[in-house]
Amino acid sequence: MAPMAAVSNVARCGGLLLLSTCRRRQLRPPPLALPTAAPAAVKGGALFASRGGGGAALRFCRASSSASANDVEAAAAASSSDPAAAEAKGAEPEPESDEERMRKIGEAAGALDIRVGQVLKAWRHEEADTLYVEEVDVGEAEPRIICSGLVKYVPLQELQGRNVVVLANLKPRNMRGVKSNGMLLAASDASHENIELLLPPEGSIPGERIWFGSEEERENQPPPVTPNQVQKKKIWESVQPHLKTDASCNAVLRDRFMRTSLGVVVCKSLKNANVS
Repeated sequence: MAPMAAVSNVARCGGLLLLSTCRRRQLRPPPLALPTAAPAAVKGGALFASRGGGGAALRFCRASSSASANDVEAAAAASSSDPAAAEAKGAEPEPESDEERMRKIGEAAGALDIRVGQVLKAWRHEEADTLYVEEVDVGEAEPRIICSGLVKYVPLQELQGRNVVVLANLKPRNMRGVKSNGMLLAASDASHENIELLLPPEGSIPGERIWFGSEEERENQPPPVTPNQVQKKKIWESVQPHLKTDASCNAVLRDRFMRTSLGVVVCKSLKNANVS
């Protein structure tokens, strides 16, 4: 029989088919494909895999049988400290400090145009039972028209001639056919059953810009941003949750008083209330 690799004789014995190879060729397994940048971690000539700390990629290598357990440990340690592996994973950001958080809130508040206003005239909205319409002097050439949902909380006569606090750089909104150009700020309790307008100090001038904190912070107050920026960056939404009244009814941004040049803005009686 001609010698051939894998040529077989077949014989039957007791109903069993036996297969024997006349001439065997030693079959060698294909070489193991290894990652090109794999550092060694072996013992006794065997192939080892080690994983870097924090979920780094598997590391494969082959080395001589002289590699010791210490070599394996050293390779694993090198893998865990690999800067590339740490970068691939992405380091978790450190928690933001209270100081940094307050700085960002203060910067956002500084972008708001909060002013002293004076209500020149107020009346009931003809198309909305819960709304007042007010003409408010905010130090501009013409008074602004502002709609406020205060009918259930503030008697109409109390609005007439009242000094108020106005958020002036909001985009105008159409409220039942009346374009409202600003918002009166007020304090409210947790149940929202009681609402009181914020009150600037007596004698405050309409149009004066209000700030939070010290005189130095007033001097460093940046110009207000545009209504479009307030809306796009959600500046009011980021500041409003931190506006409160304290136990003395003073309006505060965290621990900074809301001020005019004549003193602190307050409300009449609501303590530890939300401001919006």
